[in-house]
Amino acid sequence: MKRIASIAIVIDDYDRAIDFYTNKLKFDLLEDTVLNETKRWVKVAPSSESDFSLLLAKAANEEQLSRVGNQTGGRVFLFLHTDQFDEDLKNLEEQKIPIVRGPVKEEWGRVLVFADLYGNLWDLIEVSQAS
Repeated sequence: MKRIASIAIVIDDYDRAIDFYTNKLKFDLLEDTVLNETKRWVKVAPSSESDFSLLLAKAANEEQLSRVGNQTGGRVFLFLHTDQFDEDLKNLEEQKIPIVRGPVKEEWGRVLVFADLYGNLWDLIEVSQAS
């Protein structure tokens, strides 16, 4: 075993999730394949060169639907590194994406916590060059 390539994030609607991740967070849509009448294989990533992607997995039953937005019990779920913190912060503000904590400057860099379309918490992290 070498690496984790993707992680599934449970969503309620494919098109709404694609719109959020691609138009608001500026991720790239890597794949959107229809598998059947109710299921699609949808992958997004911070960039098409990324080694990691999110699989947008539409909830298929009530139990899965109950997990949308709370896959980690309220803890930060995903960690997004950037080398353009100020630009990304400005985009989050312009897109009216909720910033839950921060931004704060730490010895190792800067961080803020934002909530995605569903309320999942993300860290946006810029590690300083001195770290």
